[in-house]
Amino acid sequence: MSPARKPARSGRLIVLEGLDGAGTTTQVERLASALRAEGQSVLTTREPSDGPVGVLIRQALTGRLVLPGGAGPLAPETLALLYAADRTDHLRAKVLPALEAGQVVLSDRSVLSSLAYQGASLPMEWVESINAHAVPADLTLFVEVSIEVAARRRAARGGPEELFDAEEKQRRVSKQYEAAIRLRGKREHVVRIDGDQPVEAVTAACLARVHKLLGRKPTRAAVR
Repeated sequence: MSPARKPARSGRLIVLEGLDGAGTTTQVERLASALRAEGQSVLTTREPSDGPVGVLIRQALTGRLVLPGGAGPLAPETLALLYAADRTDHLRAKVLPALEAGQVVLSDRSVLSSLAYQGASLPMEWVESINAHAVPADLTLFVEVSIEVAARRRAARGGPEELFDAEEKQRRVSKQYEAAIRLRGKREHVVRIDGDQPVEAVTAACLARVHKLLGRKPTRAAVR
């Protein structure tokens, strides 16, 4: 399977990536608000998606979907395939129509997450191959935070512990992100953002990169 090419489109796909607790969800919403204030038409979305396969993935991440007979969590290969299937549906249902309509699409995670999280326990080349259909982002913002900062933020937001929350797993994922960026960065524009900064500073740094992609000058009001 050969990597997917960017289809003809007038919109732009911007993906935010990082460890759980990096603040990608917060930054997607803040960027969307800033861009809309500038008159941009913006779609915000996320992976896993809210579609049927995405719902299964979220159940698996919180331990509600396990192997028959309570034999443990889903096999890593199964979870990787579910992510790839969800991404196919997500692209067809939401992302591609929005791009064809000329919108800016801000996605909380995409292929880089699969390469980092599933690639931490599976051959990264295989994980990439099952995601060969995925549309490359026009810009990927990797919000880089320390393991400790990410853990504190996850604890502060509360909620059930998820499959990859353990510190040992997060360290493996963090290391795998570096390998994934090296691989994906060969054909995608991946920009590192210092996520340990205050939230407003992170937004300003992200927005500067987005403005550069869109060919727009920054406005002070947009990053407040």
